Amino acid sequence: MKSPLSRRGFLGTTAGGAFGMSLLARRAGAAAASYDAIPLKSPMSLWDLPTPALVIDEEAMESNLDKMASFYQGKRAKLRPHTKTHKCPILAKKQIAKGAVGVCAAKVGEAEVMVEAGIENVLITSPVVTRDKMERVVALAKKSPGVSIVVDQERNVRDFDDAARSAGVTLPVLIDLNVGTDRTGIALGKPALDLAETIRRSSSLKFLGLQAYAGHLQHLRGFEYRRQASEATMGRAVELRRTLEKAGFEVPILTGGGTGTYNIDSEIDGITDVQVGSYLFMDVNYRNVGGQNGPIYDDFLPSLLVLATAISQPAKGRITIDAGYKAFATDQEPPDPLSLPGVSYRWGGDEHGILEFRDPRGPGEVKLGDKLLLIASHCDPTVNLYDHYYPFRNERVEEMWPISARGRSQ
Repeated sequence: MKSPLSRRGFLGTTAGGAFGMSLLARRAGAAAASYDAIPLKSPMSLWDLPTPALVIDEEAMESNLDKMASFYQGKRAKLRPHTKTHKCPILAKKQIAKGAVGVCAAKVGEAEVMVEAGIENVLITSPVVTRDKMERVVALAKKSPGVSIVVDQERNVRDFDDAARSAGVTLPVLIDLNVGTDRTGIALGKPALDLAETIRRSSSLKFLGLQAYAGHLQHLRGFEYRRQASEATMGRAVELRRTLEKAGFEVPILTGGGTGTYNIDSEIDGITDVQVGSYLFMDVNYRNVGGQNGPIYDDFLPSLLVLATAISQPAKGRITIDAGYKAFATDQEPPDPLSLPGVSYRWGGDEHGILEFRDPRGPGEVKLGDKLLLIASHCDPTVNLYDHYYPFRNERVEEMWPISARGRSQ
């Protein structure tokens, strides 16, 4: 399914911009405190939004939701999407409505937003070790028994057991495995078995299973290379799960994987759910890792876009837009102009980006005052730069979606 914009190009002109800026400025303050969609007083054209703006092509996003849900229908493995990608309860609820068994959150603050918004099954995927954050996790568990955590050291197990016992709750716990990322996690084999035994002996923790997140594999270039690496890596986690079961443990969950291996890990017997995230939006970095059908990973459509305006032309063969370091994550590849062949983007500073053209004689279709869309370079940290999304359908914007967990990094 193509975006409706693909039928008309991606350049727009602005009219009524002052009205739009005034209206959106009034609404933005409300967005920060809301978990629900915020309707605009009057619908607006996509091209009338003040820029830079973070926008979502709803048709493309819904196609991504449907494709992933359809792919997993009937599979043994299920979906547990990661909310660190979108930080938005509205989108988490859409994923759950499509069959997800729950969601992931990278930080306690993100989990708090999701629970407060009415999402019950939330797995916090990073170790939590300080007393204040453990108390916040236990408080969340009292609100929602579906909240669970990961641990990778015995001291952490003992501390959480004390905190849960003091609060009178039983806290579900997964063991975080180091499957090669070397970022968090305990070694497979005896260290993990010993940690499971420590959890089993605790009075207020419930052993729920294993997390084997292989983030280092998600962006390996070339589908076959990625498949072989993931099958070998996740196979070791499956083996540990079976070893634990033989030792008398119930291991209902083995979670891991992501967008880069969604159609690989789903076929590995023993994995119960996959932590997909970026599939909802896609970005330049993911599109370049390659898919089953070629060098462009095009299983899912780019739906997260930044709307920008061409504001200056100081030299031939290029034009300046109002979207620079502050509009995009800069840790990976630069953003990519959408549907503008022969046009590339390079950084121009905090507030500026430079569009360069293969034909040095002029900017072709792009003229001063034009608005254009760019595919986000890295979706997760790009999202964290904005307070709200502008979802559009048929170039029409009717509401804003708060990025409610933006900045909730604690």
